[in-house]
Amino acid sequence: MTLKHYIYIWIVALTLLSGMIFMGLTYGATEITYRQVLSSLGVESSHVSPVIRSVILELRIPRVISGILTGMGLALSGALLQTATRNNLADPFLFGLSSGASAGAVWVITRAGDKLGDWTLPVAAFTGGVISAFTVTSLFIYQSYRGTSTLVITGLAVSFLFSSLTSYLIFTGDQRAASSILFWSLGGLGLAKWGNLILPVSGVMLMSVFIAVRWRDFDALLAGEQTAHSLGINVTRLRCEIFICCALTTSSLVALTGVIGFTGLMVPHVARVFSGVLHLRMLPLAALLGAITLTGADILSRTLMPPQELPLGIITGGIGGFFILLMLLRKNL
Repeated sequence: MTLKHYIYIWIVALTLLSGMIFMGLTYGATEITYRQVLSSLGVESSHVSPVIRSVILELRIPRVISGILTGMGLALSGALLQTATRNNLADPFLFGLSSGASAGAVWVITRAGDKLGDWTLPVAAFTGGVISAFTVTSLFIYQSYRGTSTLVITGLAVSFLFSSLTSYLIFTGDQRAASSILFWSLGGLGLAKWGNLILPVSGVMLMSVFIAVRWRDFDALLAGEQTAHSLGINVTRLRCEIFICCALTTSSLVALTGVIGFTGLMVPHVARVFSGVLHLRMLPLAALLGAITLTGADILSRTLMPPQELPLGIITGGIGGFFILLMLLRKNL
């Protein structure tokens, strides 16, 4: 793809994201007009009631920002994990990261209670995700053969273990908390507030710095392990670094949003269609497309069954299922 076409795709994608952001500020349980949004943002000077202004500034703007950051982080994590494992179906939730976060969240909901206020659930989910990632990394390093299949199998095993723990906590815990557990496990952006946006911001910043430092090594890894070794790259160490970075980023995201699947699987494939496989162009475009995907999915979750809010994981799961079937029909798996 030529640079001209790449820039054109960026212009179209940025325009689409801008429209999604504006729609995200207007659509929801509370009817808000475009003029009220512009007035609340200071673009127009017409009068807006304090309630509407508060809904826009305190609820919807943090929610839209959370959707953008989460989409970016999940898409970047999925792209790097697919590179590290050379597996087209790799995404952040294949390696036990979501199951660890779920176990932490369910433990708090059923056992610990609200001891840290609004931070209780995010902190517990983040801790669970980090423990899961540490377990996978430790088991992978311990193995004598450290190929991609070992990493995938280790991640699946840890995922099943944490899923079993989650089921046990649900079965033996307070049954009145089942609805809260179900809604969190299906994902959503309802917990987003200005005070807790530090979690997704930190995760995306960590991922961005890591990519800026190591993107050339990712390209070498695409060419194969022998090529990467000949260029002086420690492949095992690079894979561990990729996994740890993706684990920390994913944990910081799902700690606030719950489990949102398939974004990290779908978006990198779409980005490669437009940008090619080299990471200098592919990763920024994947981040942008991830932001568009999750922001659009959040708009659908708020508008399909008003005034109820459909869990975000249902939207992304449905889209992801059709995407995998499409890949299968095109024989790209």
